[in-house]
Amino acid sequence: MGGKENHDENLVKEIASHYEAILRLIGEDPEREGLKKTPVRAAKAILDVTAGYRQDPLTVAKQAVFEHEGSQMVVVKDIEFYSTCEHHILPFFGKMAVGYIPDGKIIGLSKLARIVNSFARRLQVQERLTRQVCELLTQALPTKGVIVACEGEHLCMKMRGVEKQESATVTFDYNGVFASDPALRMEFMHHLGK
Repeated sequence: MGGKENHDENLVKEIASHYEAILRLIGEDPEREGLKKTPVRAAKAILDVTAGYRQDPLTVAKQAVFEHEGSQMVVVKDIEFYSTCEHHILPFFGKMAVGYIPDGKIIGLSKLARIVNSFARRLQVQERLTRQVCELLTQALPTKGVIVACEGEHLCMKMRGVEKQESATVTFDYNGVFASDPALRMEFMHHLGK
């Protein structure tokens, strides 16, 4: 997201009170020196990592749509993202690649990263995140097809449960000509170096 979020003080106080209760429930003393400010810091942090709920990705996308005569594939890769697993409220993170074939218009490249952030900064699952980015770009822009690849590492698998440190999850979503033409999907993968 970049920059400091501006938070409603009442909302921060309310969330902080819940974090204080959680600290007590797990056996900690929220009054000890190292934890005195933790509930407020945690409240601000959770608001930052869920900032996507307070954004409209379609509005973000439509701010930079331009005329374009070309019809060849556009690929933006290595868009880093940070998200939060909705099942365990633990981070997952990785990189996303977005490709599309323009149909008279293109979107500003930075808007693709903003769209990814807008959906990633919510309680998520990687499969839905991938689909949402694909569907949003299809709504925002006339295209002949959209394809999205996402590779993520999930702390809910690394630091708890099965504790598999080297695991990574790869998800795809695509539509239009990418759904009907395997050669286009292969071209996209070639651009990713896969």
